Amino acid sequence: MSYYDDRNGTVLNDVFVKTAVEVKRFLPSLFNIKVLGEKGSGFRPRAVVQDFQKLREECLSTGTLFEDPEFPADDSSLYFSKRPDRYIEWKRPMEIADNPQLFVEGFSRFDVQQGELGDCWLLAAVANLTMDANLFFQVVPEDQSFEENYAGIFHFRFWQYGRWVDVVIDDRLPTYRGELVYLHSAESNEFWSALLEKAYAKLHGSYEALKGGTTCEAMEDFTGGVTEMYQMDETPPNLFNILLKAYERNSLMGCSIEPDPNILEAETPQGLIRGHAYSITRVKYVEIQTPNQYGRIPLLRLRNPWGNEAEWNGPWSDQSPEWRFIPDHEKEELGLTFDMDGEFWMSYHDFIKYFTQLEICNLNPDSLSEDDLNAGKKKWEMSVFEGEWVRGVTAGGCRNFLETFWHNPQYRITLEYPDEDDDKCTVIVALMQKNRRAQRRMGAECLTIGFAIYHLEYPERLSKPLDINFFKYNASVARSPAFINLREVTCRFKLPPGVYCIVPSTFDPNEEGEFLLRIFSENKNNMQENDDEVGVGEVDDRVRDEPEPDRNAEKVREFFKKLAGDDMEVDWMELKEILDFAMRKETNNKGFSKDVCRSMVAMLDVDHSGKLGFEEFRQLWTDIKKWRAVFKLYDRDETGQLSAFELRQALNSAGYRLNNHILNILVHRYGTKDGMITFDDYIMCAVRLKTMIDIFRERDPDLTNTATFTMEEWIEKTLYS
Repeated sequence: MSYYDDRNGTVLNDVFVKTAVEVKRFLPSLFNIKVLGEKGSGFRPRAVVQDFQKLREECLSTGTLFEDPEFPADDSSLYFSKRPDRYIEWKRPMEIADNPQLFVEGFSRFDVQQGELGDCWLLAAVANLTMDANLFFQVVPEDQSFEENYAGIFHFRFWQYGRWVDVVIDDRLPTYRGELVYLHSAESNEFWSALLEKAYAKLHGSYEALKGGTTCEAMEDFTGGVTEMYQMDETPPNLFNILLKAYERNSLMGCSIEPDPNILEAETPQGLIRGHAYSITRVKYVEIQTPNQYGRIPLLRLRNPWGNEAEWNGPWSDQSPEWRFIPDHEKEELGLTFDMDGEFWMSYHDFIKYFTQLEICNLNPDSLSEDDLNAGKKKWEMSVFEGEWVRGVTAGGCRNFLETFWHNPQYRITLEYPDEDDDKCTVIVALMQKNRRAQRRMGAECLTIGFAIYHLEYPERLSKPLDINFFKYNASVARSPAFINLREVTCRFKLPPGVYCIVPSTFDPNEEGEFLLRIFSENKNNMQENDDEVGVGEVDDRVRDEPEPDRNAEKVREFFKKLAGDDMEVDWMELKEILDFAMRKETNNKGFSKDVCRSMVAMLDVDHSGKLGFEEFRQLWTDIKKWRAVFKLYDRDETGQLSAFELRQALNSAGYRLNNHILNILVHRYGTKDGMITFDDYIMCAVRLKTMIDIFRERDPDLTNTATFTMEEWIEKTLYS
């Protein structure tokens, strides 16, 4: 989802609005993640990864054709909500056509013909993909064919949540009466488009799951780019300039007209098809010479994925009289043809009049080849960060929830140089939610997500991360106008050079999820997490000095001597007895767990004897009293628990500086299901933190923030802690 913000950084109030899409969108199912990826795709597979090369070699050596157990040739791969209305037969290409080929005379946008599935959004993206060979072969690897090493197995690559993944399929395709049911090529023996659609259906769980998507999503999955969506009734005044810059940067563009609710893909009097996804294949100011004037007119070239005579019939359409006024050299440069091929030109004025929606996919800078750059194409500058919202820690909700909003992940971005033709900087912010935990074939429902951007006038004077007081007294200068339940929220802004903080969040607090935050700008942007550096800081003044006289101290000393025996040492079981006696109130008479007692011994047991002497115990006792005093500071209602939101402040008061990544894993590790930390777990957390920092500091005496361990040392230190 994308919005254009033309207020140039003025926000009247800071209340955020929640909206919902009519058709619920689902994130691709992680049920299929196990079928993805060569090694190094960045995903930890949940089962055996399907390795294309390995599987093909096995099939060739046994003389069999591959049959994919993960996406079987049956009804479950076609539909998730119903049964087919007729008998669908799965056939391999050689059973459908003579001399099957992956490509017949190369590949082009005319190879993509729509079948029965309502996925013209996918067709428009595939047609766009064919216009760039680099992008195309990134998705359709060249190491496969129906001749050399054919074994009924093919593979395709898609971009998922920041990484490229490999999807393996067999080549059995759904047919009815011998004809392909879904996406196919104009050439009856060309199969790359049908196989690509099958791989994409596998990624989503079924062919039916491809209904009702957006060209934006497919274009992102094919390129790793960032997409924007514009409604034509509220376009920015400089939209043609945005289109020109997009074309300069090889962006993929699609557009559509609102569907007629009563007629599927109805044709307008102008020859355009409602509810149909068109691709924009050229954007240009074209020279025009009439008897009375000379100038330039903004034109666009569009393509209907049907690739037939259903074309625009208004001004600048094929054979229209307007072309008489275009000089021959200009026509030649445009490569003008008037075939019944679904491709046509129209004026920008008519484009915004008749089309209702525009989608632009801005390509990742890595997608531009050397040839593109040499040909004058430009590229975006990009920054990418991955993060997560964890219940009670970093899932703070939107600014409507001021008390927790500041706990969200924060990102600081510095914009130094304005655009070439402006005194402001173009910034595209894209927040994509990731689906990590869903196991169902259908995937997970989308959370309601959005973001806010704050200007930092004096960044060096501000705390990291920004605290509640900053957000109390500073309004956002830009934001996603609404929080919405889509896979991605994207917005383009024009901001003056300066330092900004971006806060991505879900609408309500405590909604868990992972996300990818991407920033595109015309000139270099410097982006970093606006967070604490991990390390040791000052202990809170309120607990630095002895907070209260410890009436138990003498009793504890006596108890230690009694349990320790002649060698004046205690093991973890004896330590547990001492601490359970001394901390009866804090543990609600339940005592400490054996794990925390073992870890306490390990923290101070330098000689690895498994025991503590009295001096070591005294040091431990000092630490525990400090941690207990901190716990009491934040456990104001004396429940014996801290909320995870308070954990960061509590550990700060104890002298530990932690960032969101570490806080998130601490709460995953030590928190309860509802995001609370018990006293026992809090102490365990503090013990482990102190131990790990001490082990590291021992190897980093010069405080360089780096240390070296052998494998043996690392295992020894981490296992015994």
